[in-house]
Amino acid sequence: MAQKFGGKYSPDGNAGASGTFQNARRSRVGGRVNLLFIAPLPLIWQAFGNGPVQLALNLAALGLLLLAAWLTREGLLAQEAYEARKVARRPAFPRKMAGSLLTGTGLALAGWAATGGIIAPAIYAVIGTLLHGFAFGLDPLKDKGIEGVDLYQTDRVARAVEEAEKHLTAMTDAILRCGDRRLEGRVAQFQTTVRDLFRTVEEDPRDLSAARKYLSVYLRGARDATVKFADIYARKRDTAARDDYEALLDDLEQNFAARTEKLLLDDKSDLTIEIEVLRDRLQREGVARDTL
Repeated sequence: MAQKFGGKYSPDGNAGASGTFQNARRSRVGGRVNLLFIAPLPLIWQAFGNGPVQLALNLAALGLLLLAAWLTREGLLAQEAYEARKVARRPAFPRKMAGSLLTGTGLALAGWAATGGIIAPAIYAVIGTLLHGFAFGLDPLKDKGIEGVDLYQTDRVARAVEEAEKHLTAMTDAILRCGDRRLEGRVAQFQTTVRDLFRTVEEDPRDLSAARKYLSVYLRGARDATVKFADIYARKRDTAARDDYEALLDDLEQNFAARTEKLLLDDKSDLTIEIEVLRDRLQREGVARDTL
């Protein structure tokens, strides 16, 4: 079914939809990774007609290369999530590096099936591993921004944000049933505001208690409202229901933005207090400001 495009200058355009692209970055997951899934497919034709040994080797090589492509894609997605945060743990499993090793192993098996020797497969393995590593790089190998941060609190925040992201994903899946790009953009704009709160809590895990209701109760309510609205709007284009739903998103977005701003102000107040305490201590110890 054809869908109408909308925008700022459309008859029913919404200028606020442009906020969806705030802080947007181009994803690394693109043509190069997709090519990794396509390149090994000729091994299917090589596998048949040359005997059972070549069949097993070529199919094994095909499986390893496809697995390497999948791990590479997941590794790039994990790296993007890592780089998008100021506070982040390194990936628990180095997916891209595992993809490099599997690529080399898959090429070695394919070379062994083609030549039957040892030297050629070894060359394929080394070159394939190195080229994959140069093309896609290494996984993040160290944590970022967690010096002085309580790791237990960080893990609690990670679990809370992961659960909250599930609510956002459910909202996206539900609103797609409406087939309305303007509504999809409106939900995406709301999700951008919500993720600003996620990032604020991740940067200071002490804010989790103050934001927990927003990450659970309010987002769960937004998810349920979106699912019910999508069911109604998909059956009947009820304008009143749409207006009520958009008004709900406006109220929720304002509340999430206000909570984020409040947390940032509290963090600034804490910093100001720490600075004043340190200055008072220096004055009591007789350390002049000019000597610092």
